Amino acid sequence: MANEELTDKRATADDPEDEAVEAAPRGGLVGGLIKEIRPHQWVKNLFVLAPIFFAKNVFHPDLLVRALAGVGIFCLLSGAVYTLNDLVDVEADRAHPEKRKRPFASGRVPLPTARVFLGALLVVAFGVALATLRLKFVAVAGAYFALNVAYSLKLKKIPFLDVLCISAGFCLRVLGGGYAINVKVSLFMFACTFLLALFLGFGKRRHEIAQVHAGKTRKALKAYTARGLDLALTITGTLTILTYIAYTLDKDTQTTFKSDQLWMTTPSVVIGITRFMQIVRTHPKAESPTQEMLKDTLFVMNLVAWALVVLAIVYRLRPTVG
Repeated sequence: MANEELTDKRATADDPEDEAVEAAPRGGLVGGLIKEIRPHQWVKNLFVLAPIFFAKNVFHPDLLVRALAGVGIFCLLSGAVYTLNDLVDVEADRAHPEKRKRPFASGRVPLPTARVFLGALLVVAFGVALATLRLKFVAVAGAYFALNVAYSLKLKKIPFLDVLCISAGFCLRVLGGGYAINVKVSLFMFACTFLLALFLGFGKRRHEIAQVHAGKTRKALKAYTARGLDLALTITGTLTILTYIAYTLDKDTQTTFKSDQLWMTTPSVVIGITRFMQIVRTHPKAESPTQEMLKDTLFVMNLVAWALVVLAIVYRLRPTVG
């Protein structure tokens, strides 16, 4: 979600000159629309694939197609959320020194075109969902979009509830992934997803309050402090690790995967949590800590190592076709 996916952009200009709208950047209408839906943020929608991966059905062609369709639908919905959010806040963006360069605020994409584009995204997303996946998935997708609309209009202004909404968005992604392939999502998977999303959300807030325009770009930030967010990061990061360890040692988990070795992936989880906290604290000028971590060599190598070890343990280097 969110950012999970949405930011409060009711900003005030530091200088009267900032109130002017810059000339529309080059790149054309299509480029502006593509930029608006933020493809670089779609990596979050890979959480939809968690159920099929841990259900040992990644190599099942039919189920994989359904899971990937779920990812695509959530990508379209994410784009619709970003589009709606920027339409709502277009005037505030025009008064901001950086956000005035965005496609809608700059005039690169005319607002009538933006509204039609938003409608088209929703029609395609829900049309594909109805045509290819179960009604339960469609319901989850609808709940995800409704949550983000509420977040954009109201909930993002409420401290801590804003981060809880982001976490709920990630859980809905995982639930949708389960419904896409008709697999029940375990409570451990929900718990790990929720705690990890809380951790990432608090990390994003910690990064934002260190920026110059923090109090102006997101009203909820006024209730946060660096010390409080550092504590929240420590608590949620620790709980994420402990919950993951409990998951790997759970008898049902070991029975499902026919292995008691999944705990061996815990060091990668610890390294990932620790590295993200370092990025949050040492890269204050980065656009976003979640984007920065995907550019960080150590973080990416650690993530790949985790995925390879899990693949080897869960699939025993052999695909399981159910």
